Amino acid sequence: MLRSLLVDQAAQLLGVSRRTVYYRIREGRLQTIRTRCGSQRVLLESIEALLRKEVERRAALSGSRGATLSGSGRA
Repeated sequence: MLRSLLVDQAAQLLGVSRRTVYYRIREGRLQTIRTRCGSQRVLLESIEALLRKEVERRAALSGSRGATLSGSGRA
């Protein structure tokens, strides 16, 4: 069975608003399933993937800044 969270729970876990969660769903950055009763749940796997991508993006940004700063010395 797929692990999933309510939209409110996903928002709390990500530290964003419900609106942001729905925006990321529309963008395709978060995947959801519908329950039998019709409620929308966010797949935990997609939350984990989104967080991994964010960590990688931040690491790349800080790495590129570090390279620029360390290579800017004068002789």
